Amino acid sequence: MKYKYSIPVFILIGGVLALSSCKKDFLDVTATDRIPTNTLESDTAVFEAFVTNEYIGTKLQDKEADGTNPGFGRGFEYSMWSSLTDESIYNNDDATWIIQRGQLAPESLGALGVIWGRSYRSIRECNYALTVLAKIQMSAAHKTMLEGEIKFIRAFRYQDLIRNYGKVVLMGDKVMGLKDDLQDPALFKRATIKEGIDYVVAQLDDAASKLPQDNSGSWVGGRATKGAALALKSRLTLYAASPLYAAGTWEAAVTAAQQVISLNKYSIYQGGYGNMFLINQSTESIFERVYTKNANHVHLEIANGPNGYGGWAGNTPTQTMVEAYDLTNGLPANATNPLYDPAKPYENRDPRFKATILYNGAAYRERNIETFIPGGKDSRDGNDNWNTTKTGYYLKKFMNDAYPLQNPWGNAGFQPWIYFRYAEILLNFAEAANEAYGPDAVPSGASFSARQAINMIRSRTGVNMPAVIAVGQDAMRTAIRHERQIELAFEEHRFYDVRRWKIAEVTENLPCRGVIITKNGDGSFSFASKIALDGRKFEPKHYWLPIPRAEILASGNKLDQNPLY
Repeated sequence: MKYKYSIPVFILIGGVLALSSCKKDFLDVTATDRIPTNTLESDTAVFEAFVTNEYIGTKLQDKEADGTNPGFGRGFEYSMWSSLTDESIYNNDDATWIIQRGQLAPESLGALGVIWGRSYRSIRECNYALTVLAKIQMSAAHKTMLEGEIKFIRAFRYQDLIRNYGKVVLMGDKVMGLKDDLQDPALFKRATIKEGIDYVVAQLDDAASKLPQDNSGSWVGGRATKGAALALKSRLTLYAASPLYAAGTWEAAVTAAQQVISLNKYSIYQGGYGNMFLINQSTESIFERVYTKNANHVHLEIANGPNGYGGWAGNTPTQTMVEAYDLTNGLPANATNPLYDPAKPYENRDPRFKATILYNGAAYRERNIETFIPGGKDSRDGNDNWNTTKTGYYLKKFMNDAYPLQNPWGNAGFQPWIYFRYAEILLNFAEAANEAYGPDAVPSGASFSARQAINMIRSRTGVNMPAVIAVGQDAMRTAIRHERQIELAFEEHRFYDVRRWKIAEVTENLPCRGVIITKNGDGSFSFASKIALDGRKFEPKHYWLPIPRAEILASGNKLDQNPLY
């Protein structure tokens, strides 16, 4: 009996009963819409294409990118991960409001519904690739590199499972088939969080030992390297030490971050904070998805642009996110700050603000943004008012003004999506070092302290924010968390950060606020708060996602659901 090698294990299990009564002659019909297994196992070029194809995933539900299959995480798809947090809301829902409002259920996961299935599909494909790699003819050095890549990709998928579901099923190198014992209870046994993290960290150590420090050709930046494997290890060990996981130590997280730092390969990009997200492989980028001009793309500019330009608004930043940006003296934007002018609330902000968020009066393309009423071109009084921002803001980060916003099809969306960058590693180091040793101690083997790591980020050219002056471990913890919120805004970190810190019951239960800006007769502006999305709700059970009901049923109810669902 033949079976398609790309069937994910849990989808495969779910189809067993339906297939078991089929006749062998029917099942042995050769498919014409896929590469035969024997070709994949004998042709090195086809096999390598199979491996590189594992950097993306199969589209499993509506609106997962525009002609481009999803990669790791949800980057470059219409509703970004930020719109599941207090960073932004997705203007036209796209299955995000159900999560913002705490209405998740095993039968209804909205934009989060495909993580389990896609991850296990990829894990099974990676396991299959490892079995082929052991038999296929190619140089030992190239085999070693490909093994490192496969194990890195598999580890990334396990990371996605662990950070969303907590306890997961570890498949090892097993490739499940229709002839296997699918009633084996071990197939559905969920490992502890510590067991899962320990397994993935060991896989990443192995992958790092096999991967090159650099890759070349058209895949520069887009294919796994030693730095990418160690960066994923750094992220996962930081999660492991965090309150939600309680499955590792801060000292181990310091060591993991230091492994990346000690490569002496990466540095804070000095060519402009906003520009970093528009160019391939900056000095800061560790691992990214590279887009080319011979494939369809999500056209970020029209998807997130202001309605006055013909844009769809997309992921619109919240007032909470706006207020998180300090002023240039390093102090919060409030009445006690001498630099704060309530009549001009967007002035004197941390420069990363203007590189991230479009606000009323911001310079954009051929004019300034007008979200004011009455008459603002980018307000409800402008063109295409059904695409007007509900928060009063538009997203600037990741957008390339050189690309066309109107009719961009095939002519935009070529900027990379960065999965790991050096600033994240420094933030990982700072958080772990502060927790393990305090804000100013230099850990053994390191060359700087938690405070110095943060200040390296804040002093980048074009940002030049004052050094952090927090005194004591608690104050530094607050400063580091704030720095992550600003530096990594909209990069798919906030959703997981507030959960691993166990503060989501505060941050995700606050109203999603926006602003109403009224232009007065004398040309001045008045600002009033508004609720941009009502009913935001977070309960303790939401720290982990529910496993989709279909997966539970496919296991014959042998797979345990997460608590309280």
